[in-house]
Amino acid sequence: MITALIVAGGRGQRLGGPIPKQYRLLDHLPIIRHTIAAFQSHGAIDRVRVVIHPDDQDLYHQATAGADLSPPLLGGATRQESVRRGLEGLESDPPDLVLIHDAVRPFIAGATIGAVIAALRHTPGAIAGVPLADTLKRCRDGKITGTVERTDLWRAQTPQGFHYRPLLDAHRAAFRDNPDRQDFTDDAAIAEAAGLAVAMVPASDDNFKITTEDDLARAIFILQNR
Repeated sequence: MITALIVAGGRGQRLGGPIPKQYRLLDHLPIIRHTIAAFQSHGAIDRVRVVIHPDDQDLYHQATAGADLSPPLLGGATRQESVRRGLEGLESDPPDLVLIHDAVRPFIAGATIGAVIAALRHTPGAIAGVPLADTLKRCRDGKITGTVERTDLWRAQTPQGFHYRPLLDAHRAAFRDNPDRQDFTDDAAIAEAAGLAVAMVPASDDNFKITTEDDLARAIFILQNR
């Protein structure tokens, strides 16, 4: 069984507005609804579960009204804690594979989902990403101190797919070994810390994370031109 675990616990402070960004409307539907639909429509995904902030239960139920979903899983104060709690919420009926995806990446392509799943036949973990195209500079006090060699550098995206049990064990180990540090920003880093190999799967620049008003405008443009 393959489960998509959509992480929707963020507060959306950079985008602003009265509600978290995953519940903002994008072409008359909440952003999170577009993301859920991308996974529900994929033939390889058996189940979609969503992790939300405990304060967002009313917003979530409004945003997903009419969708065929199990009750949401309640997250924590950080992304890392939310994912761990989400994984633990699957333990009573554990999947073989789990794909963790940001709720505010609504343009995930079905081909990318399939490629991540295919990679998991050969490796404990696989994530979507794109090679860096921009030149990177190191700066201090507003002055350039060096240029970073960008060969082999990629921007990590989601979904990040794993065999379920090893990832759950890795998350629990990260919490047990350093309970005061719950700031890993992606699951690949937690897997790497546990010694798990993680493959990179080429994805698309359209699979961006909606974080700012400019991102939201870009998302509207993409939908209008599909």
